[in-house]
Amino acid sequence: MRRREFVVAFAGAAVGCNPASAEVKPPRVGFVQPGSREENQGLLDAFREGLSTLGWSDGSNIAILDRWAEDRTETLPGIVKELIGSGAAVLVTGGSPATLAATRASATIPIVFVGVDDPVSVGVVDALGQPGGNATGLSLTSSEVITERLQLLREFVPSLHRLGVIVRDDPGLDQKLLDIRSEAGRMGIAPLMLEATTGKALELAFARMRGARCEAVYVASGPLGPAKRARIIALAAESRLPAIYCFRVFPAEGGLMSFGADYRDLFRRAAGFADKILKGAKPADMPVEPPHKFDLSVNRTTAKALGLTIPPAILTAADDVIG
Repeated sequence: MRRREFVVAFAGAAVGCNPASAEVKPPRVGFVQPGSREENQGLLDAFREGLSTLGWSDGSNIAILDRWAEDRTETLPGIVKELIGSGAAVLVTGGSPATLAATRASATIPIVFVGVDDPVSVGVVDALGQPGGNATGLSLTSSEVITERLQLLREFVPSLHRLGVIVRDDPGLDQKLLDIRSEAGRMGIAPLMLEATTGKALELAFARMRGARCEAVYVASGPLGPAKRARIIALAAESRLPAIYCFRVFPAEGGLMSFGADYRDLFRRAAGFADKILKGAKPADMPVEPPHKFDLSVNRTTAKALGLTIPPAILTAADDVIG
């Protein structure tokens, strides 16, 4: 072998044997949303913003693989399986269905969940302070949030006694119903629980509320798909019932009022969990955190259509007054 060929061959062998000189691929983070990109792009943007403040840049030293179920939760297991096969080092999941799909798919890949109602009763962690498995993250609701929603309805309907509560068969439903019954009972409110998962069931639910002379509606599920949201908002308007929702998208589309966790803030904070995991922390040792920021939105046009005046306390506290 001539000297020049020997030097080239030696240099190539050295690169192959030296890990520091080999190309290092950025870690992959799977981002799973049950909704659509069109409606939830802001959540991905917030997650990227959170990562950026911690020194991560998507497409540079980290790769975010975002996947959207387009409101078809039956596709979530396949989405999770595909991300695992793509080599995702961490999965970031929005809501209970996506989180359950991830925990059922793997007991080892770290999972950061966002917006899971009561993660203990849903079964994704052993305890809030010591999750114990491969999942941790940010919970969604609490008895205090339920109380706040009921008090907001009382601002509109001071004599509120009979309340219609619309739910769907979501993971953790039993605990949610217990919490609503407990908080409502403590405030002297009698809740009528109505499970509605289809358009027909929604119509029957509102017919029952009218028959029971309910004075307001608490929609405990969501954000639902666009068609179901529109139907609930229309039925509340037709029934002349003030309604409170858990997500801002409802008053933005014509519902009366919403109060709930600020989802953009939750996804920014989820970046902190992902950062720690990528640096070696274990989900089992990272306590689940509650929401810190909340959003109150009210629709002035809808209030007027219902013959209601928005109480000054709500106008003062509202993060967003629509219409």
